[in-house]
Amino acid sequence: MATGTLRSITRALLAPVLALGLTTGLAAAPAQAAVWSSCDRWGNTGLNGYTLYNNIWGSGAGSQCVWANSGTDWGVWADHPNTGGIKSYPNSKKVVNRTVSSLRTLTSSYSVSVPSAGAYNTSYDIWDTDHDYEIMLWVNQYGPVGPLGSSQGTVTLGGHTWNVYKGDNGSNQVFSFLRTSRSTSGTVDMLPILRWIKDTKRWMGDETIGDVQFGYEITSSAGGLDFRTDNLTVTAG
Repeated sequence: MATGTLRSITRALLAPVLALGLTTGLAAAPAQAAVWSSCDRWGNTGLNGYTLYNNIWGSGAGSQCVWANSGTDWGVWADHPNTGGIKSYPNSKKVVNRTVSSLRTLTSSYSVSVPSAGAYNTSYDIWDTDHDYEIMLWVNQYGPVGPLGSSQGTVTLGGHTWNVYKGDNGSNQVFSFLRTSRSTSGTVDMLPILRWIKDTKRWMGDETIGDVQFGYEITSSAGGLDFRTDNLTVTAG
């Protein structure tokens, strides 16, 4: 489920704080030398217009290391215990900083290689600049994971059909769109989704979209699992 408060805190704490599983994690990186890698809890770097975050924010987490050849070709090895609660959200972020009404396009294509084990979702996390609203787009999920809030029905937008949930985590509104079938690749037109939230449902006003994140919200990955983003593009205009 979405956890806007804690992930907001992680953005404010960008300096590396804690090294986790350094030797094991680096050994799990690709055979070729990655441009960048980190096992730091808040490890982050900027690559070709994207920002990579290791982002181990949940309690009871195990070891996790992220590696990247670019902001759009990266992966993570994670060994989190088989317990409840989200442990991490390793992701690649693209800054947008445009109001919904001023956007003419906001699209993304993704291609991932993910395990058939553990508990996680592959998701976009879209934030307004004030962090009043969090919009999650789950394009894949595995294991016992679920969204925050109550069901709002099903809608077809942006090239996909979604089960929609609306909730509040105490700090911000959370709108979760869960793709009705699993996918490991595709293209999402995000602008119709944002306009539907703003104009059709009137759940928010003409917010400034701060950034679009794409990554893996991992609840458990006992024994060590690999998640790879083979390709990612986020285009705003």
